Amino acid sequence: MKIKLIFFDMEGTLFRKACRDSKGNTAPSAWTLLAEHLGPKACEEEDYTKDKWNNSEYSGYVEWMEDTIKIFQKYGLDKKFFDKVMNSIEYHPGVKESFEELRKKGYKTALISGGFKAQADRALKDLRISHAFAACEFLWDDKEKLVHWNLLPCDYEGKLDFMKLIMKEHGLRKDECAFVGDGINDIPFAKAVGLSIAFNGAPELQKASTHSINQEEGKEDFRAVLKFL
Repeated sequence: MKIKLIFFDMEGTLFRKACRDSKGNTAPSAWTLLAEHLGPKACEEEDYTKDKWNNSEYSGYVEWMEDTIKIFQKYGLDKKFFDKVMNSIEYHPGVKESFEELRKKGYKTALISGGFKAQADRALKDLRISHAFAACEFLWDDKEKLVHWNLLPCDYEGKLDFMKLIMKEHGLRKDECAFVGDGINDIPFAKAVGLSIAFNGAPELQKASTHSINQEEGKEDFRAVLKFL
């Protein structure tokens, strides 16, 4: 069956990994990058939330985000600082060219991420993605202070709900859909489509995926996914 819709993870897949290390069943992300920029105490407290996640002490992803956002507020996150960090994260080489080619071939595309809406909006505009869902949208006051947020449970198993919503909207079966990702948290996503590609992915994701791409660090080229689509 011909693939008609391709789902993408965001951090580590479209964008370079924001940071190298993480803990247990968590993927390196901009959440950790923000904590690192806010200082060692913020980083230490954010690490503790990961320990709680790995020990199943949270009811779900939204509760973990709420806990982590309180840390960001405590250490003075503001919009100028947030935007600077978000804009510092680079695309993998070949991403823009790949999406241009996918559009020419008529594919629909969807991004689903447990990261920040600001970063997803950047990709949505630059790559002209058909649909984008990101877990955390920050809202700022007129002094650029963080005052509120909108949270969506779209990471780990929660990604599947958003995937199924888009598949239903387009009237597509799983064998008409593909997925490209890199993290251990993407395993349920990879198993839910007809074709999955681990892009320089975690070993556990590679085992769950149809295809794997492994490139030397610093020499990544996203165009390698095109040969499987």
